[in-house]
Amino acid sequence: MKAWLFQDRKQLAKLGDKCPWSVGFYTPEGKRTQVTKGSKSAAEKHLRKIEGQLAAGIYESVGRKQWADFETEFKANVMAGMKPGTRDATQYALNHWNKIAKPVRMAAITSRTIADYVAKRRAQPRSKNGALVSPATINKELRTIRAVLRKAHRWGYLPRVPEFDFLKEPGRLPTFVTPDHFGKIYSACKVATAPGRIPYHAADWWRGLLTMAYMTGWRIGSLLSLQWKDVDLKARTAMSLAEHNKGGRDMVTPLHPLVIDHIERLTAGSFGGLVFPWGEDRRRLWDEFAAIQDAAAVKPATGPKPHYGFHDLRRAFATMNADKLSADTLQALMQHKDYQTTQRYINMARQLTPAIHNLFVPSLPALSATGTEG
Repeated sequence: MKAWLFQDRKQLAKLGDKCPWSVGFYTPEGKRTQVTKGSKSAAEKHLRKIEGQLAAGIYESVGRKQWADFETEFKANVMAGMKPGTRDATQYALNHWNKIAKPVRMAAITSRTIADYVAKRRAQPRSKNGALVSPATINKELRTIRAVLRKAHRWGYLPRVPEFDFLKEPGRLPTFVTPDHFGKIYSACKVATAPGRIPYHAADWWRGLLTMAYMTGWRIGSLLSLQWKDVDLKARTAMSLAEHNKGGRDMVTPLHPLVIDHIERLTAGSFGGLVFPWGEDRRRLWDEFAAIQDAAAVKPATGPKPHYGFHDLRRAFATMNADKLSADTLQALMQHKDYQTTQRYINMARQLTPAIHNLFVPSLPALSATGTEG
C-alpha cells in the first residue's frame, strides 16, 4: 500500500502557488482517503508517517473509532486488574461521563466536550437536600476521565488528549472524626441494619470496623479486603497485602488490645474468609455510615459535607498520633510510599491541633461577679 502527494486540480487552477498539498492513500480496509496538510513540506512529513504505519501494519482510522469499543477494551484490560476501591471510583466517574457527555465517536471528544461535561455536572444535586456537587468531587472525576482518555490516546483510539480545566476548590480545613464524635457514632451503631446474613449483630460489625479504622489508619478498601488468615489474634497483628493497599507492599500492623477485643466478636460462626464481610452494594456502605451519623446527631465541624467519610477516620488517626509517633513510624503505619505524603498529614495535624500552650497570654484585670473590674 502506497501513499502519494497531490494537489487538487480545481484548487490549483484557482489558487496557483497557494494551493494546499494533500496526502492520498488506501486504508487497510481498501478505502481511498486523503488528508490535506497545507504546505508541501508538511504533506511530505505526513506522507512518510502514513507510509511507515501502512508498511508496519499499525495504521488505524482514528476518526472512525467508537467510544463503546474503547470502553469495552479498557474495562477488560485495565479496570479488571484494578484494586476494588480504584475500580469502583473509576466506574463511578465513567457512569457520570457516559450519562452526561454521551460519547460516541472518539474523534469528537474535544476540550469543548470536557467543558460541557463540567457545566452540566456542576448543576447536578449531590443529595436530596438540593446541595450541588462539590468542585472537589468534579475534579476527582475529571482526573479519572483524563487518565482514561490518555490511555485511549496511547492505544490509538483518540487523536489527541483534550485540555482539562479544573475547578477552583475553596481552601478549607480538612475534616477528621473528633474523639467526642467517634464516641457518639460508636454508640449509634445500634441502628445499623446492614450487613445482613452474618452470625452476629450488624452493630458489632460496624463497631469493629470503625474501631480498627480509627486505631490503625487503614483505608476502607484495605479493611474490607482483610482476611482472617492474615490476622494473628495471639500476636495481635494484621497483614495488609500489597494487592489490597495503595502502598503496593505487604505490611504487618500491630493491633491495639481494644481492636483485638472488637474483632474477636466477629469470629462467631466464621470459617475463614473476610473479617468484615459486606454482601451489599458498595454504595450502601456509605449510606449506612451516614445513617449511623444521623442517629448520633453529629456532622463535620468544618466544610460543607453533611457527613464524615471513611477517610476522615484515617485523618483522625494521623491527627491524634502525629505528635506521639515518629514520622517514619507514622509513614509505615499509614502505608505511604512517599514520605512527602506523610509529611502533609503531619502538617495537617499541626494545623488542626495547634499548640495553644505556647501562645502568649496577656495579663487581664480580675473581674467581679458582675463582670466589672474589681
